[in-house]
Amino acid sequence: MNQPLRVGIAGLGTVGASAVRLLESRSNGLVPRTGRALRITGLSARTRERDRGFDPAPYSWFDDATALASNPDIDIFVELIGGEDGPALDAVRAALKAGKHVVTANKALIAKHGLALGRLAAEHDVQIGFEAAVAGGIPVIKTLREALAGNEVDHVSGILNGTCNYILTRMQQDRIGFDECLAEAQRLGYAEADPTFDVQGYDTAHKLAILTSLAFGTEIDAESVYVEGITSITLADLDAADELGYKIKLLGVAQRTESGIEQRVHPTMIPKSAAIAQIDGVLNGVAIDGDAVGQVVLVGPGAGGDATASAVIADLADIARGLKIPAFGRPPETLAPYTRARMRRHEGGYYIRFSVVDRPGAFARIATCMADNDISLESIVQRKRAVRSAPAAETEPHAQQPVVLLTYETTEAAIRQALETIETAGVIASKPQIIRIEAARTA
Repeated sequence: MNQPLRVGIAGLGTVGASAVRLLESRSNGLVPRTGRALRITGLSARTRERDRGFDPAPYSWFDDATALASNPDIDIFVELIGGEDGPALDAVRAALKAGKHVVTANKALIAKHGLALGRLAAEHDVQIGFEAAVAGGIPVIKTLREALAGNEVDHVSGILNGTCNYILTRMQQDRIGFDECLAEAQRLGYAEADPTFDVQGYDTAHKLAILTSLAFGTEIDAESVYVEGITSITLADLDAADELGYKIKLLGVAQRTESGIEQRVHPTMIPKSAAIAQIDGVLNGVAIDGDAVGQVVLVGPGAGGDATASAVIADLADIARGLKIPAFGRPPETLAPYTRARMRRHEGGYYIRFSVVDRPGAFARIATCMADNDISLESIVQRKRAVRSAPAAETEPHAQQPVVLLTYETTEAAIRQALETIETAGVIASKPQIIRIEAARTA
């Protein structure tokens, strides 16, 4: 029988500790599936004394992750440190250069340096696995890289951040405001003390950039993702969406267009009947459209120690089996340069909520601006009258009428042009809320 593969793990937070415990309990059980045992031989973290639910005594300890990564007594280096640069990047580079396979859950690292690291892995004839970097325990990387190899993928969309999905779910189901939901998510451990990366959409953008490369065979370009977060979503928006037959989700969308690849992250209104609209709480979901298979929807836990560690173990098992697959499903030199689609190409309906100044001609002016930009209105919903306030252009207070418009399919460029004109016309009391309505095929 083949000798066990020796594993070094750097970073022993929630995911790292779970990975150690899983390997300790299931290493022998993996042998019939992989042909080789996986044995932990080295660990690295900032502190050794912390109770992590396992005994570190049997393993060599390294205060320096890079020293572990290049140690001759390991065959696979598992990076669970986090961060796009610094110790994580240094250690992964050291491991690859030393001829070690690498497994990581670090989406920021892959989104920024994945192409270079993939080339380095190919140069040294080793594997780099990052299944755990996107959607936690959902095998979306393997699905795109292997299971759908016979398909031309033209569209990928998904709920890729459990924190945002939890907040939007709680807001809608329990009628709790954003700030209260965020505080609850932090108390439960679903959100970080500084939640900016999650709620502003950047975490989703990193994951989407990785999926884009796998789906379309392009180099990663996380900087080209258009990003909006969920901080502007209110109960009024969720109520309106519910009445109109939609749910609001933070969606990452990547699609092939005639002008390039479009990548965008933003709150999206999805028909309640769509499969992805049923994904609530901290769950993630990804929909992939292939020309042969149609649409595949993957749903499962997008975070958490055991779920993410499960994806880490899956990559380790593939290495133990001897599978040799390029990091992004194709040899690095064959990945096409990323060509960004024309900005704001999104075509579909829009939800727009205005606080309209209650005076003669105000709404007529809004309707005219829409018509001037060839925007047709599907429905108009006038909400209950709001409190009185003074718009900037007026000396006498006027009541604000909350009004919701749903447009038929149009381009974002047309919407932006119309709203720019409306905002300068002095007929609305505050910046309008805009939420895209995603076509049914992506949901």
